[in-house]
Amino acid sequence: MADRYRRPDWVRRVNAMGLATGGPAAVVPIEADELLVTADAGAGFPDLGDGDWEGRLRRLVDAINESHLHVVGRLLTREELLRSLRTRQQMGVARQADPSIASEVIHAPLVVTGPARSGTTITFELIGLDRRLQTPIAADVLHVGSTLPHPERMVAAECEQELWADVQPEFATVHELRADLPVECITLTAPSFAGNHWAMVLQDLGDWSPDPVADFAFHRAVLQTVQHGREPRTWLLKTPAYLMMLDDLLAAYPDASVIMTHRDPAKTMPSTVSTTALVQWLRTDAVDLDVLSPLIGALFTDALATVAKRRVDGSIRAPCGDVRFTELVRDPVAAVSGAYEAIGRELTPDHAAAIESYVRDKPKGKYGTHRYTAEDWGFEPATLHDQLAEYVETFCIELET
Repeated sequence: MADRYRRPDWVRRVNAMGLATGGPAAVVPIEADELLVTADAGAGFPDLGDGDWEGRLRRLVDAINESHLHVVGRLLTREELLRSLRTRQQMGVARQADPSIASEVIHAPLVVTGPARSGTTITFELIGLDRRLQTPIAADVLHVGSTLPHPERMVAAECEQELWADVQPEFATVHELRADLPVECITLTAPSFAGNHWAMVLQDLGDWSPDPVADFAFHRAVLQTVQHGREPRTWLLKTPAYLMMLDDLLAAYPDASVIMTHRDPAKTMPSTVSTTALVQWLRTDAVDLDVLSPLIGALFTDALATVAKRRVDGSIRAPCGDVRFTELVRDPVAAVSGAYEAIGRELTPDHAAAIESYVRDKPKGKYGTHRYTAEDWGFEPATLHDQLAEYVETFCIELET
């Protein structure tokens, strides 16, 4: 990875503190007992209905300490753990003060999912312009239950959102993170210590493993807490990982609708690897592409092939719509309208106008361009097309390579 991305000098120098002091853990210790004491503002950690979160935290900390994180990586991770614990406490205190929060109904959420670089983010943004929907804004869901004034929550959220691109500027060309933008579900559920945020940022998971049931229980608790006291609106949610978790998603939200984004797998597969590798590179020098590329290739090849089969046989028990990347680029209003029609929603004139305005005014290449080829990340386009021929045919995907 060092030959692909040059670290900013400030990152290189902070990481060198580990060499000067006996290792990164000497500079930024991460121990479960100390984290629990430090994060506790005196109210303990009231139950949020997601099971043995402390056991998951302890296993996760053990995995973190086996993952060879550099100093900046340990600092990023320590902050996330402490913030996650404080969020748990603040949510628990809020629910104790007002037990009716737990009775909030999360009705028929609309979920966007698809492989990386297939248009999930822009689809999420365009659908989010629908005034009948609400999205999980970073400052709201990272600090849910916080008594901080909104401007201070925005500042507090910056250290997890904008900082990633400060650590490695190329990250901004892959995915824009901002405190005032919606976040993916893997981000809002980090405090469950059960979700795919941690699986994404670490290579060695040790004895820790994701727990979808616990993760979705916490997910619901977050949405309920944020929704409480507001005008009820349908939640719009997003994460690519839901491609591999559709049954878990629908067990948690049986009335959900799903919009899937699609693109030439020779574009999406290498992007998934490059994004994951870059996310890990923010925290460690030990990114092994010889392991990561075939692992992600196998996981997403199986996921996409399985989705194609299940859409044909009707075994996904939810209304499903589709957005194809090439169609989205050509005519975003028609692309969103078609997906809406498939799930029984109507695109309003106001929403259509908002999409046109957003696309017209959105800066192109604001942070540069994420340039890559399939071969750069260990893939051959012809092989991917052959392996995923049924997926490509099922969803009428235009090949770009």
